[in-house]
Amino acid sequence: DSIWIDDEHKLDAVTAVSGSGPAYFFLMMEAMQNAGVKLGLDNDTSRQLVLQTALGAARMALENDLSPAELRHRVTSKGGTTERAILSLQAANYEKIILDALSAAYDRSISLADELGAE
Repeated sequence: DSIWIDDEHKLDAVTAVSGSGPAYFFLMMEAMQNAGVKLGLDNDTSRQLVLQTALGAARMALENDLSPAELRHRVTSKGGTTERAILSLQAANYEKIILDALSAAYDRSISLADELGAE
């Protein structure tokens, strides 16, 4: 699928979200795989679990119109393991970390455009 952006000024945000986006997911997958190994799984098993989990989550998001927040709520049992992990991420300001990362990519996209335009 393609998305058309009418406002050229939004292209830096597109770069921050989508152009650099695969690397963010790969970093999360890398961290999850490494955590699985630290928790006792062999590397190949941990890798396969992470890959299948990422694929399953993407399919769930693509195959319905629910927001990511609603999907997260639906797979998070009150008082369960997933809730504990989510609370841990939220306590570490996970959403701010993501915002800061995308803002850094956005700012760099703007500065690269300025640098290229000045040449």
